[in-house]
Amino acid sequence: MTALDDAPAPLDAAVAEVTGATEGGVLGRTYRALSIGIVTVVLLIAFEATAVGTAMPVAARELDGVSLYAFAFSGYFTTSLFGMVLAGQWADRRGPLGPVGAGIAAFAAGLLLAGTAGSMWMFVAGRAVQGLGGGLVIVALYVVVSRAYPAPLRPAIMAAFAASWVVPSIVGPLAAGTVTEHLGWRWVFLGIPVLVLLPLALALPQVRRRAGGPPPGAGAEKGLDRRRIRRAFGISVGAGLLQYAAQDLRPLALVPGVAGAALLVPSVLGLLPRGTYRAVRGLPSVVLLRGIAAGSFIAAESFVPLMLVTQRGLSPTLAGLSLAAGGGTWALGSWLQSRPRFEPYRERLVAGGMVLVAAAIVAAPSVLIEAVPVWTVAVAWAFGCLGMGLVISSTSVLLLQLSAPEEAGSNSAALQISDGLSNVVLLAAGGAAFAALGGGAVGHGVADGAGGSHPAAFVAVFLPMAAVALVGAWVATRLRAAEQ
Repeated sequence: MTALDDAPAPLDAAVAEVTGATEGGVLGRTYRALSIGIVTVVLLIAFEATAVGTAMPVAARELDGVSLYAFAFSGYFTTSLFGMVLAGQWADRRGPLGPVGAGIAAFAAGLLLAGTAGSMWMFVAGRAVQGLGGGLVIVALYVVVSRAYPAPLRPAIMAAFAASWVVPSIVGPLAAGTVTEHLGWRWVFLGIPVLVLLPLALALPQVRRRAGGPPPGAGAEKGLDRRRIRRAFGISVGAGLLQYAAQDLRPLALVPGVAGAALLVPSVLGLLPRGTYRAVRGLPSVVLLRGIAAGSFIAAESFVPLMLVTQRGLSPTLAGLSLAAGGGTWALGSWLQSRPRFEPYRERLVAGGMVLVAAAIVAAPSVLIEAVPVWTVAVAWAFGCLGMGLVISSTSVLLLQLSAPEEAGSNSAALQISDGLSNVVLLAAGGAAFAALGGGAVGHGVADGAGGSHPAAFVAVFLPMAAVALVGAWVATRLRAAEQ
């Protein structure tokens, strides 16, 4: 007779319930509708994110707003930061149903506003409404996973989230280009809201049933934490001012830059877990690692197509395709981390993933040497994306493991803030180094047909980002909470 045989009846019932629920996996009868619904939401957000870059230049030109081009991207980002914190507060106190529904509705409304815009400022406003909806949805879905799925199934649903980016990353730009060419750029935005009806019909009833209402101990009678909301507003405004300053190289741009930093830094410190920037063991290190991984990889990836076009003469299409295999290997990494056999070794798995990321970033600029074949980048980036699949999904799983039910929303918001802000900070740093070593001349080389004279500008981006990724490998050894 085992200890389980002597377990009280309630424990037997609980064990049977979990075993039955996990038997069919995330696509079993118990979770099928919820899983399809929330993964479809992520799929639509992913498709929009990958397609919009193709339509954006045409939209800006038609609306006579090329000078406001960057704000169409930054408007989305800044409002999404506010939406993340709002969703965390909302979900922790009232449950995730409200922010999921409101987020999907806002995302669709923003698409409609952008697609019908008669001026560039109206288009930017539509992108800002989209960002608010996207921020609400992504954090609320983390809370749904925390509350609706038992712990053994969470790695699998996180892997499904990651896999839902694979097809859009490959098909999105091509589909958006075809639609833009034959139907017009507006239909890239106007076509997606119709598709939102499917996830609404599937997901919302299941979210209400499995994750509706406040979690135990949440204090639903309390209102939103006004201090956290003010800090969220400070992050959004501060990030917007910094991005504005980064686009204006005149000395006067220092004024909004300093003001943005003064708003941003204290707000971030107040919203991230205490000890994040000291890599304190447990949750703070999980949040820090997410930012390190996302920021270093995205900052480096942003310069890969430009390097291949200007230094090796590839067409923009071929340069973009050099990164296409990464979608598949990213999904593979996410799938691997979801296997139960790897759970005891998750910390080592994540550290290995960060080493792969660092190696890929170091290898990429080797194509600046003429004798190195250009396909080297494609191979290196495939391995780097494999590492990112291991890291990003694992940090999401660990965050939910280390969060009390009433803190899942706020902690998920902190994870997303770390991710988004690190992208901005490291992209800005990489861009500054690139410009300082003649990156601006590289851009002129493309127009003049004489690119290739400033390879050092690319090295100045990739090598520091590789060093940041290696720091992430060390942080990955501190993901487990200290034993009491």
